[in-house]
Amino acid sequence: MIFEVWAPKATAVEVDVLDGRRPMFPREGGWWAVEVPEATHGTRYGYVLDGDGPYPDPRTRRQPEGIFGPSAVYEDARFTWADDEWTGRDLRGSVIYEMHVGTFTPEGTFEAAIDRIEHLVELCVDFVEVMPVAPVPGGRNWGYDGVDLYAVNETYGGPDGLKSFVDACHRNGIGVILDVVYNHLGPSGNFLHPFGPYFTGFSGSYWGEAVNLDGPGSDEVRRYFIDNALQWLRDYHIDGLRLDAVHALHDKRATHLLAELSAEVDALACALGRPLSLIAESDLNDPRMVRSLDAGGLGMTAQWNDDVHHALHTAVSGESHGYYEDFTGLRALAKVLTRGVLHDGGHSTFRGRRHGASFEGVAGHRLVACLQNHDQIGNRPMGDRLPMTALKLGAGLLLTSPFTPMLFMGEEWGAATPFLFFSDHVEPQLRESEDERRRIEFEGFGYTWDAPHPSDEKTFQKSKLDWGELKDEDHWSLLCWYRDLIALRKALPELSDPRLDRVSAEVDPDGKWLVMWRGSLAVAVNFGTESVTLPLEVGSVLLASDEPVSVSAEGLWLPGQALAICRP
Repeated sequence: MIFEVWAPKATAVEVDVLDGRRPMFPREGGWWAVEVPEATHGTRYGYVLDGDGPYPDPRTRRQPEGIFGPSAVYEDARFTWADDEWTGRDLRGSVIYEMHVGTFTPEGTFEAAIDRIEHLVELCVDFVEVMPVAPVPGGRNWGYDGVDLYAVNETYGGPDGLKSFVDACHRNGIGVILDVVYNHLGPSGNFLHPFGPYFTGFSGSYWGEAVNLDGPGSDEVRRYFIDNALQWLRDYHIDGLRLDAVHALHDKRATHLLAELSAEVDALACALGRPLSLIAESDLNDPRMVRSLDAGGLGMTAQWNDDVHHALHTAVSGESHGYYEDFTGLRALAKVLTRGVLHDGGHSTFRGRRHGASFEGVAGHRLVACLQNHDQIGNRPMGDRLPMTALKLGAGLLLTSPFTPMLFMGEEWGAATPFLFFSDHVEPQLRESEDERRRIEFEGFGYTWDAPHPSDEKTFQKSKLDWGELKDEDHWSLLCWYRDLIALRKALPELSDPRLDRVSAEVDPDGKWLVMWRGSLAVAVNFGTESVTLPLEVGSVLLASDEPVSVSAEGLWLPGQALAICRP
């Protein structure tokens, strides 16, 4: 076993392994290395820098005793894959299902999640997007406080657990997207500072210190994150990465980190012979994010699109506080359904300035849209979800839209369980101040912040899905609605067509109805409580959220809060 570590400022580096410290030898570029033949899979080790340590390996593949324990040698070749026939999955035409491993099942493990894959197969989703799995403080966390970015949380099942889950998904025809965080590391257990200039020294975002992507020593820092991305795609057979909050990446180089990553991932996809996707979370509304490298873009396969969420949420909930203010009224919804974004260079009231640019020419599948996700539920004080009627209407539009739809776990049956913000920091100061930090973070969002304390284990337990709800007729009925919508989307080419210039919409703000045209199909929605008759010359109703829906000489009759997909 050869141990290697980058520590450019150290004058002496040792590896603490097999009950002794062994000196390492300097190599080019600030790297140190030593061979220890007797170290094998599972051997614990750490690095000592100028007498300080031992610290976990910055590229540790396994932390069996948690973030404050030693690293362990992990050999990829020891895992036996059974997905030889898997050729990958393209994002185009797909439906994504976002999940948090710790709350997806009562057990909160990859092994338990494998037992629920049949549910996802019957729902007919194409990808599972797994929230971050890097080791975190304590036993519960959303995952965005991760450190040891090359390792997998032991609470979930460690690296073999993740591989087993990916393998099982592939054998059932489902791709896996992994959520990764490269804009910061968690506040606890981050031991990168002693090794090198991984950080800039200033606050890059609300969540932590900015990563050094363009300062002295940043070549190896960039390599640290790019190699991490390639590891998941290559060694764990992951099909795509969701890149958290890329707007918080501070990079002034001529070639942005995302463009460099895109080129590397494209090359790996060619070598592996399967498509690989990069999905950016960005609040910039900048179409360059998803334009190709040769067109001067950053080369992301797709990006999350908050504007669609905000417009759908406002339409089905009536809320207008905080960032929802500009999205009130059905004309805003009609605009995002046909142009992709609302803020395309116009004024954003929430930001107090102009925001975004036009997405003209961008295919709809490059915009990942949702009715709910972990942020939009979990960043509400009580982690409350949308009620069933709102889900029926919102899902009807989302799953017939030109975008790449994404569901959040439990949404498909109208889960009554909340998804609250939870953490389990070890340090008393971090643990006790977490609630106040969240309150400050959401000042100006229009909430009275009275949330369960994130560190209380009950907060975590309340957030676990209750699969027993599926025995209830109302929950089961909603699940059938979601299944039917996804099946219809896959059966009718008009519904998965990503060309925004082929989508049109008409609205009656006073009558509270909207009709979206997808080719020859009409998706009619009555958001009001009173029945309406829409002047549509339709021949048949393919799917409706509530009965009765009828067609007459006067047009389509819709009861209050109902949706119908019609054909002329």
